[in-house]
Amino acid sequence: MGCEPTRTVAADDIDIPALREKYRHERDRRLQPAGQTQYVRPTGGAVENFAADPHKPIEPREPISEEIDVAILGAGWGGIMAAYQLTKAGVTNFRNIDSAGDFGGVWYWNRYPGIQCDNDAYCYLPLLEETGFLPSKKFSDGSEIYQYCKQIAGQFGFADKALFHTLANELRWDDEIKRWRVATNRGDEIRARFVIIAAGVLNMPKLPAIAGLDTFKGKIFHTSRWDYDYTGGSYENPVLDKLADKRVAIVGTGATAIQAVPHLAKYAKHLYVVQRTPSSVDERPNPPTDPEWAASLKPGWQAERQANFHRAAMEALGPGDPDLICDIWTEVARNLAAELEAEGWPVLTPEEFMARRESMDYRVMDRLRRRVEALVDDPKTAEALKPYYRFLCKRPLSSDDFYPTFNRPNVDLIDVSETKGLQSLTEKGFIANGKEYEVDCVIFASGFEVTSDLERRWGMDVVEGRDGTSIYDNWREGPRTLHGTMTHGFPNQFYMGYIQGGLNATVTRQLGGQGEHIAHIIAETLRRGAASVEPSAEAQADYVRTFEAIEIDLSQFQRECPPSYFNNEGEGNPKWALFRGYGHGWTAFEALLSEWRAEGDMKGLIVSS
Repeated sequence: MGCEPTRTVAADDIDIPALREKYRHERDRRLQPAGQTQYVRPTGGAVENFAADPHKPIEPREPISEEIDVAILGAGWGGIMAAYQLTKAGVTNFRNIDSAGDFGGVWYWNRYPGIQCDNDAYCYLPLLEETGFLPSKKFSDGSEIYQYCKQIAGQFGFADKALFHTLANELRWDDEIKRWRVATNRGDEIRARFVIIAAGVLNMPKLPAIAGLDTFKGKIFHTSRWDYDYTGGSYENPVLDKLADKRVAIVGTGATAIQAVPHLAKYAKHLYVVQRTPSSVDERPNPPTDPEWAASLKPGWQAERQANFHRAAMEALGPGDPDLICDIWTEVARNLAAELEAEGWPVLTPEEFMARRESMDYRVMDRLRRRVEALVDDPKTAEALKPYYRFLCKRPLSSDDFYPTFNRPNVDLIDVSETKGLQSLTEKGFIANGKEYEVDCVIFASGFEVTSDLERRWGMDVVEGRDGTSIYDNWREGPRTLHGTMTHGFPNQFYMGYIQGGLNATVTRQLGGQGEHIAHIIAETLRRGAASVEPSAEAQADYVRTFEAIEIDLSQFQRECPPSYFNNEGEGNPKWALFRGYGHGWTAFEALLSEWRAEGDMKGLIVSS
């Protein structure tokens, strides 16, 4: 079963050249020459404590000195999937190491009011068939996802192996002992045969580098470190009653803010929502899981659903291929498929198909702008909230409560697109568009270091391979790998995330595939009794050459998008762009790796005793 297409204006009623110019104008007036340097990491000065853990106290412990087979740096979805795949491959002498206080990654840190998954949970939550778990509704609450992360670790036997509240700050390859020396902020000396870097993309909060961060006398925190002691309420029951006499500003209108803003508005004396670029926000049908549907599921249902979502979100739906997801992520493909079906599925050249998809893109975004008009009473506010950019320039979002919040008398939208952000903080509040607003609390919903330089995201001071070569220098112009998981000169080191491999619309599905490939290489190396494994320079060069030759050129699309983490704050061709994937697609990439593993000869790898 699928769903019906949504109603949009006719293609003839959309003036694409005019909208393209409008999009360009809206983008250009938001660009900052500072790029990624307009944000700072919470590592010193006035923002030093912004990354501290408000959820669990750090328990003192003695430093650890030990040898293990695998150190997994991270305990979010990447680290969890790596640990699961290692366990499945028979490798059990490993540790997850994470600065958080538990498993969960982004779902450990983010506990702001209203937090939910904004992807279909039946796709997003991995291993549902393996664990027997089903989400309670289409968009799971953050608390449910966090508990599920812990369930997986416990169910598959690696919950008690982790080192939490521990940050790996130095990785050095020791060629004499053929191990990685892992130093941490707790004084640990871990000698790991293999290291898997699963640091994630939503782990390091970023803050606007604005004047006055150390001047403001009120309360200030990042949404990923929510302070319920100040706001009142709790993660599970976000009744923010301590804000009744407080004037609050939240900076940002991305995925976090559209969930938190309605809760803040409900309880705060006054709320200022500070926006540089609006998000596109569709309706949010979130029904509970239907018991009859759950009982009807057949083995393999999740992989089928994930594959359908991937086609609809990143490729196309063809004849007889229904949309199983039925939300904003799949609307462009769903609507286009319905039109092509009505036309008898005409044969289109790739250029003709992309032109049809582009037209549908503009029509869907027009529908979303009309939704703003229908829900926001004040015309000026409504206009400021309209998204003028292509679909997927920013993360598509959904909420039934966000737009109506701006009809409340205690809520003001402060649009800072002309000044490209807040001008400064003062002792009593903030300055925007030349005017000071007095507030008691400033909350930054300013996101994470996603596509910025590697040092900013990994947060490790030193990552040195053979002969003291720094990975940061080695990858200064972007990654160079074999299969997106290993690099020459860094033996026994593996990477997870958006690094020169295949892309899947379901990130946990992508991480699971990476974990499987990495676990295979580690298990095979151990089985052979070898000391180290790494790509040959020739095999790596061949892979990089092929990857770049077949890569889909997204630079024009990225240049048309407003600044965001998708394009590293406005770069035309960012070297760490999320969507730099294997050009032939996910299915072809999986087949490539599967065939490589099946051959059994570790082709392209140097396996040394």
